[in-house]
Amino acid sequence: MENTFLIITSIAGHDHFILNKIAQESSSHNIPFIVVGDTRSPKEFKLAGCDYYSVERQQALNFELAKTLPLKHYARKNLGYLIAISKGAEIIIETDDDNLPLPNFWDNRTKLVNAHLLSNKGWVNTYKYFTNIHIWPRGFALENIKDNLPVLEELVSIECPIQQGLADENPDVDAIYRLTLPLPITFNKSENIALGNQSFCPFNSQNTTWFKEAFPLLYLPSYCSFRMTDIWRSFIAQRIAWTCGWSILFHRSSMWQQRNDHNLMLDFRDEIPGYNYNAEIYKSLKKLKLTEGIENIPANMTICYEKLIELNLISPKELILLDSWRDDCHNFNY
Repeated sequence: MENTFLIITSIAGHDHFILNKIAQESSSHNIPFIVVGDTRSPKEFKLAGCDYYSVERQQALNFELAKTLPLKHYARKNLGYLIAISKGAEIIIETDDDNLPLPNFWDNRTKLVNAHLLSNKGWVNTYKYFTNIHIWPRGFALENIKDNLPVLEELVSIECPIQQGLADENPDVDAIYRLTLPLPITFNKSENIALGNQSFCPFNSQNTTWFKEAFPLLYLPSYCSFRMTDIWRSFIAQRIAWTCGWSILFHRSSMWQQRNDHNLMLDFRDEIPGYNYNAEIYKSLKKLKLTEGIENIPANMTICYEKLIELNLISPKELILLDSWRDDCHNFNY
């Protein structure tokens, strides 16, 4: 996978089993592996096959965002994206330090894929196409978890510059699921699902591939609920994808998650803004008047974030960071 970069943010040490495993396998596949640290990261971090960025190294970067991005936050990952972009990335893959690659994770990725395309279907629980178990992804509107699945039509060949892979064992479900329903789960190796115009499902930052035309949409917000940062990013990315004629791909598992320790009640509290407002966000974004065309992605992002600010879900301070992100992307011709 030429010009493909792999990005993780982590506060683990260089002896961390999964970081070592990913470093070894990314090296064997000639994929640069970038780890973005934070204030709780160990002072010494040396791992062969890993390009590690401490906070000090991040703050020395010549990016506008590096000057203002909050510390102690998962959105430090934004700097990893910018580093990869500055180094000529054509594809960015992101995951987390509690996800282990399955063999197919290292398969070549292409924008052009065969998938069942679903358009004009509203909320679509894509997980249910890969299992008969009652399950839904983190960020899915609770009001819609019992909706019937749309019937699949024939496979079509379609370009998808944003692609979400599933994760076996401990998939990305919300705290309500974890508190009430059984795990682990192994998903079926079903055929690809692509969500087109007016079809909607959250995707995360744990096993996601981005092709270069979609790079500006990588931006993770800092001034919102921690458990919603990648979810609400996915909402905005999907809404803007409609203006570009893009579909979002969901494909069979290529990771399995060995989940880090979590306090599920703290997760639940941090997910409450999503439980209360995910459906409303979709309705609000759908109503926005956005301008079609890839060249209008930056302006459309601002409109979308202004809407979430209007809904009191994200602080107005987010626009300062978003402007810095836009400036940095513009400097790399995005």
